[in-house]
Amino acid sequence: MNIPLAQYWDLLVDYLRVQRWRVAALAVLLFGNIGLQLLNPQLMRWFIDTASSGSPLDRLTLVGALFFVLALAQQGVSVLATYTGETVAWRATNLLRYDLARHCLHLDMSFHNTRTPGELIERIDGDVNTLSNFFSQFVIRLVGNSILLLGILCLLFLIDWRVGLVIGVFVAITMMVLLRLRNISVPHWKASSEAHAALFGFLEERLGGTQDIRSNGATAYVMRRFYELIRTAWRADLRARWMINIMINSTFVLFATGSTAAFVSSSYLYQSGLITIGTVYLIFHYTEMLMQPIQQITQQLEDLQRAGAGIVRVRELTNTSTRLLDGPGAALAPGALGVEFDGVRFGYDAAEPVIHDLSFTLRPGTVIGLLGRTGSGKTTLTRLLTRLYDASHGSIRLAAGDSAIDIRQLRLADIPRHVGMVTQNVQLFNAAVRDNLTFFDQSIPDERILAVLHELGLIEWFRALPDGLDTVLASGGGGLSAGEAQLLAFTRIFLKDPGLVILDEASSRLDPATEQRIERAIDRLVEGRTAIIIAHRLQTVERADEIMILEDGRIHEYGSRRELALDQDSRFARLLRTGLEEVLA
Repeated sequence: MNIPLAQYWDLLVDYLRVQRWRVAALAVLLFGNIGLQLLNPQLMRWFIDTASSGSPLDRLTLVGALFFVLALAQQGVSVLATYTGETVAWRATNLLRYDLARHCLHLDMSFHNTRTPGELIERIDGDVNTLSNFFSQFVIRLVGNSILLLGILCLLFLIDWRVGLVIGVFVAITMMVLLRLRNISVPHWKASSEAHAALFGFLEERLGGTQDIRSNGATAYVMRRFYELIRTAWRADLRARWMINIMINSTFVLFATGSTAAFVSSSYLYQSGLITIGTVYLIFHYTEMLMQPIQQITQQLEDLQRAGAGIVRVRELTNTSTRLLDGPGAALAPGALGVEFDGVRFGYDAAEPVIHDLSFTLRPGTVIGLLGRTGSGKTTLTRLLTRLYDASHGSIRLAAGDSAIDIRQLRLADIPRHVGMVTQNVQLFNAAVRDNLTFFDQSIPDERILAVLHELGLIEWFRALPDGLDTVLASGGGGLSAGEAQLLAFTRIFLKDPGLVILDEASSRLDPATEQRIERAIDRLVEGRTAIIIAHRLQTVERADEIMILEDGRIHEYGSRRELALDQDSRFARLLRTGLEEVLA
């Protein structure tokens, strides 16, 4: 897998530009560390030659003290460089995680329906983790170690050109081998990341369904599948690490060759009387030092391979575009909204439409009861109105006053202010009650929240909370009854005050007493608003002005509730006679 260098460079520039001064400080620290590494061996040679020549003890003490000070300074610079590098890495990777999370939240539901949350977690966190060292130290360490490599070679040439030539040939061969091996493990690391994403997605889904799995005796299947996914991930990891080991072991063989060359050349020159014993030490030490930048460069190339796999997967995610294009920002007047469907056709799979050429008009302030069997297209219709999906044909318009605006002309962020929806499955977050009710909108005052809670009959529940609106709810609404969770969802809609509300079977799984509270809340909610109510119970649709019955994505019956009820041949009248719940279940 040959990844263009432009992809690496673009990512670096994008996420390091905002902390360029910190990156500059990191460069100064790393280059300072390189200078100290080159200087210390010179002091050691001086010490050895001075001791061999019988110089006074005070001179040896001075050299030793200077060596100690420089070694201490080098360690201090190294610690500061490590701290700064980690700071750069965390800031860059966190910014990338933020961008990826925001990008995923703006992708349409067709994307999320084909990917598990566990897979996206691996993309946003796991893949980004592989880029940590790439952001913090790759370029600086690669350039720094290259400079250190050249500096050592220059010093060896200054000692003796023959030594410099021998070691230079060794370095050239080593680097050629490493560069040839640079990309061999990238596809294997990519396969490893994908295998772990599948594993995490499986775990997230199965752990979420533990109750159903255990009660239906599927534990053995889940564990077998878990084992298969772990084995796949292990094999992918093994292949990737095997490729890395090829590079590492090749480096070890080359290092042994370099050390042998240093021993042979320095021994020859010493026996010829061309260098001192201190210089022999210096040649050997510099040769050993060459291993450090070569190892660092090898490590950086290894990290580059991992980063390459991460970059490919990150780019795949960022290059995934939403099918929902943001509108230019048409304005809708406040108040009840009319709804117009004009030849609307839609299918989650283009080859299998769910909605077929649907056309109807709903006047502002009208309450319509939407009925139909499971799979008839009721929920799909509401998803089109909230623009979780776009119709493949036709248009959907919202009318305020005398003007009707295509829903695609609205900004996506503005639609929740005009269209509110309550479903039977209420999503509550591990956050304060205030944040759960306002969806983290800090502009809504507490007085407004308390007034709505009182209006919906939740004030007693609120007074029992230990910290009032600051009480933190458990994820998923642990500790709340289904009715309380449903009423909290109604509170959200009241706080937004939309012109169109959609109730998707909002009271289908409640006991009769709780349902009465919900019904009172619904009466308040639909007052002065347009409402679409999907229901299985007669009591809920009794407040409807109109009834629409869908069948196979088409309008089977549509008209005034009163007129349809009086027409003994209508489908709605037959439902009233036989029992709505039984027929539509």
